[in-house]
Amino acid sequence: MALALIFPGQGSQSVGMGRALHDAFPESRRVFEEVDEALGQKLSAIIFEGPEAELTLTANAQPALMAVSMAALAAMRARGFDLAASVRYVAGHSLGEYSALAAAGAFTLADTARLLRIRGDSMQRAVPAGEGAMAAILGLDHAGVGAVCAAASAAGEPCELANDNGGGQIVVSGAAKAVERAMALALEKGAKRAIALPVSAPFHCSLMQPAAERMREALEGVAMQRPVVPVVANVLAAPIDDPAEIRQRLVEQVTGQVRWRECVEFMAREGVDTMIEIGNGKVLAGLGKRIDEAVGTISIGAPADLDLLPPA
Repeated sequence: MALALIFPGQGSQSVGMGRALHDAFPESRRVFEEVDEALGQKLSAIIFEGPEAELTLTANAQPALMAVSMAALAAMRARGFDLAASVRYVAGHSLGEYSALAAAGAFTLADTARLLRIRGDSMQRAVPAGEGAMAAILGLDHAGVGAVCAAASAAGEPCELANDNGGGQIVVSGAAKAVERAMALALEKGAKRAIALPVSAPFHCSLMQPAAERMREALEGVAMQRPVVPVVANVLAAPIDDPAEIRQRLVEQVTGQVRWRECVEFMAREGVDTMIEIGNGKVLAGLGKRIDEAVGTISIGAPADLDLLPPA
């Protein structure tokens, strides 16, 4: 069995996530305590108890999802899971790339929490509320959606490819008016559906450039080690392990496309036959089935899920 660990991104959050891990494993409990201490905030209370509106805030959701992923990984390690010995690659969807890097030892847990707080804050502030939007286009290929984006964009009103999630699901992002135009054009071009997404900012497009610059500054101030296994970078769909390049690709990721379909396809070509989704929900498992049915996915987000792990 050839394994890769994958980590979910924003949208996978739910109130109460990780609570069973916290209660069952002291190792998981310490993860939540360390994140709370790093942020100077009882984030764990928001994770476990809500309110949902507060958990969904980008500045909370990003470190919260990372904390749950790291709590699940801590429980796996308590059961004897050895990442360095067992895993070929790690990868994460958008903010999940930070979880992947923390799992592989590139960042400390505390630094990862602080970086994601900065990332969430800066992404939220980059574009005034209501001026940006995102939409999922279903049923058009990558080139088709790219052409739609080009036709929908105008001076000062970009619309760009944000996430290639696989299975005919591509997310576009940009100025609200341009995204509206892209949705209409996509339907004219034969898309099955064009769905406006309930997001607070237009992530992964050029409007996020102020957030990218803020992340460049933040990453320069954080110590980084070479990960114990390579991370498949969102913007490259290829593995990297050099700390200087990781920093640069994380900056590019703020405005760049999450090439998730290609990330999964790369790992499959490299012989990965099982991906372990670590954290809340099963979003990446669902995407994986649509990308390559031959690659199995195990989702680990609660104590009972640990029984699904392959033997150490």
